[in-house]
Amino acid sequence: MAETISMPKLGFDMAEGTLVRWVKNEGENVNKGDVLAEIETDKATVEVESSASGVVRKLLVEAGSVVPIGDPIAIVGSADEKIDEAPTKAAEPKAEKKTDEKKAGEEIKTEPEAKGESGKTLASHDLPSKSSADEKEDVAPRPSGQPAPVPAPSGQAAAPSPVEQEGPVKASPLAKKIARDNKVDLARLRGTGPGGRVVRKDVEAALAGGQPSAVSQSRPAVTSTPVVVTAEDQTVQTTRLRQAIGRRLVESKQTIPHFYVTHEYKMDALMAMRKQANEYLPDNEKLSVNDFILKAVALTLRHFPNLNATIKGSEVIQFGHVNVGVAVTVPGGLMTVVVKDTDQKSMRQISGEVKAMAGRAREGKVKPDDVDGSTFSTSNLGMYDVEDFIAIINPPEAAILAISSAREVPVVDNGQVRPGWRMKATISVDHRVSDGAEAAQFMQKLAEFLENPVRMLV
Repeated sequence: MAETISMPKLGFDMAEGTLVRWVKNEGENVNKGDVLAEIETDKATVEVESSASGVVRKLLVEAGSVVPIGDPIAIVGSADEKIDEAPTKAAEPKAEKKTDEKKAGEEIKTEPEAKGESGKTLASHDLPSKSSADEKEDVAPRPSGQPAPVPAPSGQAAAPSPVEQEGPVKASPLAKKIARDNKVDLARLRGTGPGGRVVRKDVEAALAGGQPSAVSQSRPAVTSTPVVVTAEDQTVQTTRLRQAIGRRLVESKQTIPHFYVTHEYKMDALMAMRKQANEYLPDNEKLSVNDFILKAVALTLRHFPNLNATIKGSEVIQFGHVNVGVAVTVPGGLMTVVVKDTDQKSMRQISGEVKAMAGRAREGKVKPDDVDGSTFSTSNLGMYDVEDFIAIINPPEAAILAISSAREVPVVDNGQVRPGWRMKATISVDHRVSDGAEAAQFMQKLAEFLENPVRMLV
Protein backbone atom coordinates (compact mmCIF):
# COMPACT_ATOMS: atom_id res chain seq x y z
CA MET A 1 0.00 0.00 0.00
CA ALA A 2 1.30 3.42 -0.94
CA GLU A 3 2.59 5.55 1.95
CA THR A 4 2.64 9.32 2.10
CA ILE A 5 5.85 10.93 3.40
CA SER A 6 5.23 14.18 5.30
CA MET A 7 7.37 17.14 6.30
CA PRO A 8 8.74 16.06 9.71
CA LYS A 9 8.63 18.14 12.89
CA LEU A 10 12.19 18.74 14.07
CA GLY A 11 11.53 20.51 17.32
CA PHE A 12 8.69 21.47 19.61
CA ASP A 13 8.08 24.87 17.96
CA MET A 14 9.10 24.22 14.34
CA ALA A 15 6.30 25.31 11.99
CA GLU A 16 7.79 24.74 8.52
CA GLY A 17 10.91 23.72 6.64
CA THR A 18 12.50 24.43 3.28
CA LEU A 19 12.91 21.46 0.96
CA VAL A 20 16.41 22.10 -0.37
CA ARG A 21 16.69 19.19 -2.80
CA TRP A 22 15.37 15.74 -3.63
CA VAL A 23 17.92 12.94 -3.22
CA LYS A 24 15.56 10.41 -4.86
CA ASN A 25 13.63 11.15 -8.05
CA GLU A 26 10.28 9.85 -9.26
CA GLY A 27 10.52 6.25 -10.42
CA GLU A 28 13.59 5.42 -8.31
CA ASN A 29 13.63 2.55 -5.84
CA VAL A 30 13.95 3.51 -2.20
CA ASN A 31 14.41 1.43 0.94
CA LYS A 32 13.14 2.30 4.39
CA GLY A 33 15.80 4.46 6.00
CA ASP A 34 17.27 5.74 2.72
CA VAL A 35 17.75 9.51 2.48
CA LEU A 36 14.83 10.85 0.48
CA ALA A 37 15.38 14.60 0.63
CA GLU A 38 17.27 17.39 2.36
CA ILE A 39 15.37 20.08 4.24
CA GLU A 40 16.64 23.27 5.78
CA THR A 41 15.61 24.28 9.28
CA ASP A 42 16.75 27.12 11.50
CA LYS A 43 19.67 25.02 12.64
CA ALA A 44 21.02 23.19 9.59
CA THR A 45 20.31 21.14 6.51
CA VAL A 46 18.73 17.88 7.69
CA GLU A 47 18.52 14.61 5.81
CA VAL A 48 14.99 13.16 5.75
CA GLU A 49 14.79 9.38 5.57
CA SER A 50 12.04 7.42 3.85
CA SER A 51 9.67 5.68 6.24
CA ALA A 52 8.72 3.06 3.63
CA SER A 53 10.29 0.85 0.98
CA GLY A 54 9.19 0.79 -2.66
CA VAL A 55 9.26 3.16 -5.61
CA VAL A 56 9.06 6.94 -5.41
CA ARG A 57 5.75 7.37 -7.20
CA LYS A 58 5.20 11.08 -6.78
CA LEU A 59 7.12 14.12 -5.52
CA LEU A 60 4.46 16.53 -4.29
CA VAL A 61 6.56 19.69 -3.80
CA GLU A 62 9.38 21.30 -5.74
CA ALA A 63 12.88 21.86 -4.46
CA GLY A 64 13.15 25.30 -2.91
CA SER A 65 9.62 25.22 -1.47
CA VAL A 66 8.72 26.18 2.09
CA VAL A 67 6.47 23.41 3.45
CA PRO A 68 4.49 23.43 6.73
CA ILE A 69 5.16 20.50 9.04
CA GLY A 70 2.84 17.56 8.49
CA ASP A 71 2.13 18.45 4.85
CA PRO A 72 2.75 15.55 2.41
CA ILE A 73 5.88 15.86 0.31
CA ALA A 74 6.09 12.50 -1.50
CA ILE A 75 4.31 9.19 -2.12
CA VAL A 76 6.15 5.85 -1.95
CA GLY A 77 4.48 2.64 -3.16
CA SER A 78 4.84 -0.35 -5.47
CA ALA A 79 5.61 0.18 -9.15
CA ASP A 80 2.24 -1.02 -10.45
CA GLU A 81 0.09 0.30 -7.62
CA LYS A 82 -2.61 2.80 -8.41
CA ILE A 83 -2.23 5.86 -6.25
CA ASP A 84 -4.25 8.91 -5.48
CA GLU A 85 -2.27 12.08 -5.08
CA ALA A 86 -2.42 13.20 -1.49
CA PRO A 87 -4.16 16.54 -1.09
CA THR A 88 -1.65 19.21 -0.30
CA LYS A 89 -1.47 22.94 -0.05
CA ALA A 90 0.57 24.47 -2.80
CA ALA A 91 3.95 24.93 -1.26
CA GLU A 92 5.27 28.30 -2.25
CA PRO A 93 8.69 28.20 -3.90
CA LYS A 94 11.11 30.63 -2.36
CA ALA A 95 12.07 32.09 -5.72
CA GLU A 96 11.09 32.51 -9.33
CA LYS A 97 13.16 30.54 -11.79
CA LYS A 98 13.43 33.34 -14.35
CA THR A 99 16.56 34.87 -12.95
CA ASP A 100 17.71 35.81 -16.45
CA GLU A 101 15.03 38.52 -16.48
CA LYS A 102 16.64 40.26 -13.53
CA LYS A 103 19.14 43.00 -14.23
CA ALA A 104 22.65 42.57 -12.94
CA GLY A 105 22.86 44.03 -9.46
CA GLU A 106 19.06 44.32 -9.06
CA GLU A 107 18.07 44.28 -5.39
CA ILE A 108 16.36 41.07 -4.31
CA LYS A 109 13.53 41.73 -1.90
CA THR A 110 13.23 39.34 1.01
CA GLU A 111 10.11 38.12 2.75
CA PRO A 112 9.81 38.04 6.55
CA GLU A 113 11.64 35.20 8.15
CA ALA A 114 9.82 31.89 8.39
CA LYS A 115 7.79 31.64 11.55
CA GLY A 116 8.91 28.15 12.47
CA GLU A 117 12.14 27.45 14.14
CA SER A 118 13.56 24.12 15.08
CA GLY A 119 13.20 23.32 18.74
CA LYS A 120 16.74 22.45 19.62
CA THR A 121 18.66 25.17 17.98
CA LEU A 122 19.69 27.97 20.05
CA ALA A 123 19.48 30.01 16.19
CA SER A 124 19.46 30.66 11.94
CA HIS A 125 19.69 32.31 7.40
CA ASP A 126 17.21 34.79 5.94
CA LEU A 127 14.67 33.18 3.61
CA PRO A 128 14.68 35.13 0.33
CA SER A 129 11.30 35.32 -1.38
CA LYS A 130 12.80 36.12 -4.80
CA SER A 131 15.61 33.64 -4.76
CA SER A 132 15.43 29.85 -4.68
CA ALA A 133 17.21 27.76 -2.06
CA ASP A 134 19.84 27.23 -4.74
CA GLU A 135 20.29 30.98 -5.26
CA LYS A 136 20.56 32.48 -1.75
CA GLU A 137 23.41 34.94 -1.55
CA ASP A 138 26.36 33.98 0.59
CA VAL A 139 29.54 36.01 0.26
CA ALA A 140 33.00 34.59 0.86
CA PRO A 141 36.01 36.86 1.42
CA ARG A 142 37.86 38.20 -1.64
CA PRO A 143 40.75 40.64 -1.75
CA SER A 144 39.61 44.18 -2.36
CA GLY A 145 40.06 45.99 -5.63
CA GLN A 146 38.56 43.38 -7.94
CA PRO A 147 35.06 43.84 -9.40
CA ALA A 148 32.51 41.05 -8.92
CA PRO A 149 31.78 38.89 -11.99
CA VAL A 150 28.99 40.21 -14.22
CA PRO A 151 26.27 37.80 -15.42
CA ALA A 152 25.73 37.22 -19.12
CA PRO A 153 23.11 39.34 -20.95
CA SER A 154 19.51 38.11 -20.90
CA GLY A 155 18.92 35.08 -23.08
CA GLN A 156 22.60 34.31 -23.49
CA ALA A 157 23.98 31.20 -21.78
CA ALA A 158 27.06 31.90 -19.74
CA ALA A 159 29.38 28.94 -19.43
CA PRO A 160 31.40 28.61 -16.26
CA SER A 161 34.88 29.92 -16.74
CA PRO A 162 37.98 28.42 -15.18
CA VAL A 163 39.59 31.85 -15.00
CA GLU A 164 40.91 32.62 -11.51
CA GLN A 165 38.81 35.27 -9.77
CA GLU A 166 39.78 37.53 -6.92
CA GLY A 167 37.18 39.38 -4.91
CA PRO A 168 33.96 38.47 -3.07
CA VAL A 169 33.05 35.06 -4.44
CA LYS A 170 29.27 34.89 -4.21
CA ALA A 171 27.74 31.42 -4.03
CA SER A 172 24.54 29.80 -2.81
CA PRO A 173 24.80 27.41 0.18
CA LEU A 174 23.82 24.48 -2.05
CA ALA A 175 26.48 25.39 -4.60
CA LYS A 176 29.04 25.60 -1.81
CA LYS A 177 28.00 22.20 -0.48
CA ILE A 178 28.26 20.52 -3.90
CA ALA A 179 31.59 22.23 -4.53
CA ARG A 180 32.94 21.19 -1.15
CA ASP A 181 31.84 17.57 -1.61
CA ASN A 182 33.45 17.40 -5.06
CA LYS A 183 36.48 19.60 -4.25
CA VAL A 184 35.64 22.24 -6.86
CA ASP A 185 37.31 25.64 -6.47
CA LEU A 186 34.48 28.21 -6.56
CA ALA A 187 36.91 31.04 -7.28
CA ARG A 188 37.52 29.49 -10.74
CA LEU A 189 33.85 29.56 -11.74
CA ARG A 190 31.87 32.39 -13.31
CA GLY A 191 28.43 32.58 -11.74
CA THR A 192 25.24 32.88 -13.77
CA GLY A 193 22.99 33.78 -10.84
CA PRO A 194 21.82 37.29 -9.92
CA GLY A 195 24.75 39.61 -9.39
CA GLY A 196 27.19 36.99 -10.65
CA ARG A 197 26.52 34.44 -7.91
CA VAL A 198 27.68 30.88 -8.40
CA VAL A 199 24.65 28.59 -8.25
CA ARG A 200 24.17 24.84 -8.40
CA LYS A 201 24.05 24.58 -12.20
CA ASP A 202 27.40 26.39 -12.46
CA VAL A 203 29.08 23.83 -10.21
CA GLU A 204 27.39 20.93 -12.02
CA ALA A 205 28.50 22.35 -15.36
CA ALA A 206 32.05 22.59 -14.05
CA LEU A 207 31.94 18.96 -12.93
CA ALA A 208 30.54 17.84 -16.28
CA GLY A 209 33.17 19.82 -18.16
CA GLY A 210 36.08 18.61 -16.03
CA GLN A 211 36.95 21.98 -14.59
CA PRO A 212 40.02 22.04 -12.30
CA SER A 213 39.38 21.53 -8.61
CA ALA A 214 41.11 22.72 -5.50
CA VAL A 215 42.87 19.35 -5.28
CA SER A 216 43.86 18.80 -8.90
CA GLN A 217 45.22 22.30 -9.37
CA SER A 218 46.66 24.34 -6.54
CA ARG A 219 45.90 28.03 -6.08
CA PRO A 220 48.70 30.53 -6.69
CA ALA A 221 50.53 31.67 -3.59
CA VAL A 222 49.00 34.71 -1.94
CA THR A 223 51.42 37.31 -0.68
CA SER A 224 50.55 38.71 2.72
CA THR A 225 49.58 42.36 2.93
CA PRO A 226 49.36 44.59 5.98
CA VAL A 227 45.93 44.72 7.61
CA VAL A 228 44.37 48.13 7.11
CA VAL A 229 42.83 49.33 10.36
CA THR A 230 40.02 51.86 9.93
CA ALA A 231 37.59 53.53 12.28
CA GLU A 232 34.61 52.74 10.06
CA ASP A 233 31.70 50.76 11.46
CA GLN A 234 30.67 47.55 9.75
CA THR A 235 27.17 46.13 9.48
CA VAL A 236 27.06 42.33 9.49
CA GLN A 237 23.82 40.52 8.67
CA THR A 238 23.06 37.87 11.29
CA THR A 239 22.33 34.32 10.18
CA ARG A 240 18.96 32.65 10.65
CA LEU A 241 20.61 30.45 13.26
CA ARG A 242 21.81 33.44 15.28
CA GLN A 243 18.41 35.15 14.93
CA ALA A 244 16.62 32.05 16.21
CA ILE A 245 19.05 31.84 19.14
CA GLY A 246 18.23 35.42 20.00
CA ARG A 247 14.47 34.94 19.80
CA ARG A 248 14.42 31.74 21.84
CA LEU A 249 16.71 32.96 24.60
CA VAL A 250 14.98 36.33 24.90
CA GLU A 251 11.74 34.40 25.30
CA SER A 252 13.39 32.14 27.89
CA LYS A 253 14.76 34.99 30.00
CA GLN A 254 11.52 36.99 29.79
CA THR A 255 9.08 34.18 30.53
CA ILE A 256 11.03 31.75 32.75
CA PRO A 257 11.98 32.84 36.31
CA HIS A 258 15.55 31.53 36.49
CA PHE A 259 17.51 30.87 39.65
CA TYR A 260 21.03 29.45 39.94
CA VAL A 261 22.96 27.11 42.24
CA THR A 262 26.74 26.57 41.93
CA HIS A 263 28.74 23.67 43.37
CA GLU A 264 32.46 22.84 43.24
CA TYR A 265 33.35 19.19 42.66
CA LYS A 266 36.43 17.17 43.59
CA MET A 267 37.53 15.62 40.29
CA ASP A 268 40.68 13.74 41.35
CA ALA A 269 39.13 10.26 41.23
CA LEU A 270 37.31 10.92 37.94
CA MET A 271 40.45 12.24 36.23
CA ALA A 272 42.40 9.19 37.38
CA MET A 273 39.69 6.78 36.21
CA ARG A 274 39.47 8.51 32.82
CA LYS A 275 43.23 8.24 32.34
CA GLN A 276 43.19 4.56 33.23
CA ALA A 277 40.19 3.77 30.98
CA ASN A 278 41.69 5.57 27.97
CA GLU A 279 44.82 3.41 28.18
CA TYR A 280 42.67 0.50 26.95
CA LEU A 281 40.75 2.42 24.24
CA PRO A 282 41.77 3.29 20.66
CA ASP A 283 42.37 6.95 19.89
CA ASN A 284 38.99 7.45 18.19
CA GLU A 285 37.11 6.04 21.21
CA LYS A 286 38.85 7.77 24.10
CA LEU A 287 36.52 9.17 26.75
CA SER A 288 36.25 12.86 27.56
CA VAL A 289 35.49 14.40 30.93
CA ASN A 290 32.14 15.42 29.45
CA ASP A 291 31.21 11.77 28.79
CA PHE A 292 31.54 11.03 32.51
CA ILE A 293 29.53 14.15 33.38
CA LEU A 294 26.68 13.24 31.03
CA LYS A 295 26.39 9.80 32.60
CA ALA A 296 26.50 11.27 36.13
CA VAL A 297 23.85 13.88 35.26
CA ALA A 298 21.55 11.22 33.81
CA LEU A 299 21.87 8.97 36.86
CA THR A 300 21.23 11.93 39.17
CA LEU A 301 18.09 12.91 37.25
CA ARG A 302 16.60 9.52 38.11
CA HIS A 303 16.42 10.80 41.72
CA PHE A 304 15.02 14.23 40.73
CA PRO A 305 12.19 13.74 38.22
CA ASN A 306 11.01 17.28 38.95
CA LEU A 307 14.10 18.62 37.16
CA ASN A 308 13.66 16.19 34.26
CA ALA A 309 10.40 17.87 33.39
CA THR A 310 8.51 20.69 31.69
CA ILE A 311 5.69 22.97 32.80
CA LYS A 312 2.44 23.23 30.88
CA GLY A 313 -0.06 25.65 32.33
CA SER A 314 -0.68 24.60 35.92
CA GLU A 315 0.79 21.12 35.41
CA VAL A 316 4.37 19.83 35.62
CA ILE A 317 4.99 16.97 33.20
CA GLN A 318 7.77 14.66 34.43
CA PHE A 319 9.33 12.86 31.49
CA GLY A 320 9.51 9.08 31.49
CA HIS A 321 12.89 9.05 29.74
CA VAL A 322 16.16 10.76 30.62
CA ASN A 323 17.35 12.32 27.34
CA VAL A 324 20.28 14.64 27.99
CA GLY A 325 20.92 17.41 25.46
CA VAL A 326 24.48 18.51 24.72
CA ALA A 327 25.11 22.03 23.39
CA VAL A 328 27.42 21.86 20.35
CA THR A 329 29.19 24.78 18.69
CA VAL A 330 28.36 25.01 14.97
CA PRO A 331 29.18 27.72 12.41
CA GLY A 332 27.10 30.74 13.34
CA GLY A 333 25.76 29.54 16.67
CA LEU A 334 24.83 26.56 18.83
CA MET A 335 22.82 23.39 18.43
CA THR A 336 21.68 20.85 21.01
CA VAL A 337 22.16 17.19 20.10
CA VAL A 338 20.37 14.62 22.23
CA VAL A 339 21.59 11.38 23.81
CA LYS A 340 18.44 9.31 24.24
CA ASP A 341 18.06 7.27 27.46
CA THR A 342 21.43 8.51 28.68
CA ASP A 343 21.01 6.86 32.06
CA GLN A 344 20.83 3.40 30.44
CA LYS A 345 23.93 3.68 28.23
CA SER A 346 27.59 3.03 28.92
CA MET A 347 30.07 5.88 28.72
CA ARG A 348 31.51 4.39 25.51
CA GLN A 349 28.04 4.49 23.94
CA ILE A 350 27.48 8.04 25.13
CA SER A 351 30.89 9.12 23.83
CA GLY A 352 30.36 7.52 20.42
CA GLU A 353 26.90 9.02 19.96
CA VAL A 354 27.98 12.53 20.97
CA LYS A 355 30.98 12.43 18.60
CA ALA A 356 28.85 11.21 15.70
CA MET A 357 26.02 13.70 16.25
CA ALA A 358 28.37 16.63 16.85
CA GLY A 359 30.20 15.78 13.62
CA ARG A 360 26.95 15.72 11.66
CA ALA A 361 25.83 18.98 13.29
CA ARG A 362 29.01 20.80 12.29
CA GLU A 363 28.70 19.47 8.72
CA GLY A 364 25.05 20.55 8.52
CA LYS A 365 23.89 16.93 8.15
CA VAL A 366 22.04 16.29 11.39
CA LYS A 367 19.30 13.69 11.43
CA PRO A 368 15.89 14.57 12.88
CA ASP A 369 16.43 12.16 15.78
CA ASP A 370 19.75 13.89 16.65
CA VAL A 371 18.10 17.10 17.82
CA ASP A 372 14.67 16.11 19.08
CA GLY A 373 13.40 15.01 22.48
CA SER A 374 15.83 16.37 25.07
CA THR A 375 14.47 16.50 28.64
CA PHE A 376 17.44 18.25 30.31
CA SER A 377 20.35 20.14 28.72
CA THR A 378 24.03 20.64 29.46
CA SER A 379 26.47 23.28 28.24
CA ASN A 380 30.19 22.59 28.70
CA LEU A 381 32.84 25.29 28.24
CA GLY A 382 35.54 23.29 29.97
CA MET A 383 37.76 23.16 26.89
CA TYR A 384 38.08 26.96 27.01
CA ASP A 385 39.59 27.15 30.52
CA VAL A 386 36.44 28.70 31.97
CA GLU A 387 36.27 28.97 35.76
CA ASP A 388 32.53 29.58 36.10
CA PHE A 389 29.48 30.58 34.01
CA ILE A 390 25.70 30.23 33.93
CA ALA A 391 23.47 29.06 31.07
CA ILE A 392 19.99 30.07 29.93
CA ILE A 393 17.29 27.39 30.11
CA ASN A 394 16.43 25.78 26.77
CA PRO A 395 12.59 25.81 26.54
CA PRO A 396 10.49 23.81 27.18
CA GLU A 397 12.86 22.15 29.67
CA ALA A 398 12.95 23.03 33.36
CA ALA A 399 16.73 23.18 33.89
CA ILE A 400 20.18 23.31 32.30
CA LEU A 401 23.63 22.58 33.75
CA ALA A 402 26.58 24.85 32.91
CA ILE A 403 29.88 22.93 33.22
CA SER A 404 33.20 24.73 33.64
CA SER A 405 36.80 23.50 33.35
CA ALA A 406 38.31 20.77 35.50
CA ARG A 407 41.41 22.54 36.80
CA GLU A 408 44.36 21.52 38.92
CA VAL A 409 44.49 24.08 41.73
CA PRO A 410 45.90 24.42 45.28
CA VAL A 411 43.49 22.84 47.78
CA VAL A 412 43.53 22.62 51.56
CA ASP A 413 43.36 19.04 52.87
CA ASN A 414 43.62 18.45 56.64
CA GLY A 415 45.35 21.78 57.08
CA GLN A 416 47.87 21.07 54.32
CA VAL A 417 47.99 22.72 50.90
CA ARG A 418 48.31 20.27 48.03
CA PRO A 419 47.41 20.19 44.32
CA GLY A 420 43.96 18.84 43.46
CA TRP A 421 41.48 18.71 40.59
CA ARG A 422 38.37 20.87 41.00
CA MET A 423 35.46 21.76 38.72
CA LYS A 424 32.57 24.18 39.17
CA ALA A 425 29.11 23.65 37.70
CA THR A 426 25.99 25.82 37.90
CA ILE A 427 22.43 24.63 37.44
CA SER A 428 19.80 27.08 36.12
CA VAL A 429 16.28 26.09 37.17
CA ASP A 430 12.76 27.27 36.35
CA HIS A 431 11.42 28.57 39.70
CA ARG A 432 7.86 27.65 38.64
CA VAL A 433 8.90 23.99 38.69
CA SER A 434 11.40 23.75 41.55
CA ASP A 435 13.07 25.61 44.41
CA GLY A 436 16.59 26.28 45.63
CA ALA A 437 16.66 23.45 48.14
CA GLU A 438 15.84 20.81 45.52
CA ALA A 439 18.41 22.24 43.11
CA ALA A 440 21.06 22.18 45.88
CA GLN A 441 20.18 18.56 46.66
CA PHE A 442 20.54 17.71 42.97
CA MET A 443 24.04 19.21 42.94
CA GLN A 444 24.98 17.26 46.06
CA LYS A 445 23.72 14.01 44.55
CA LEU A 446 25.67 14.75 41.38
CA ALA A 447 28.80 14.97 43.55
CA GLU A 448 28.26 11.38 44.71
CA PHE A 449 28.76 10.20 41.11
CA LEU A 450 31.45 12.66 39.99
CA GLU A 451 33.58 12.28 43.10
CA ASN A 452 33.12 8.50 43.29
CA PRO A 453 32.95 7.59 39.57
CA VAL A 454 33.02 3.85 40.22
CA ARG A 455 29.35 4.27 41.25
CA MET A 456 28.55 4.92 37.56
CA LEU A 457 29.84 1.46 36.69
CA VAL A 458 27.86 -0.60 39.18
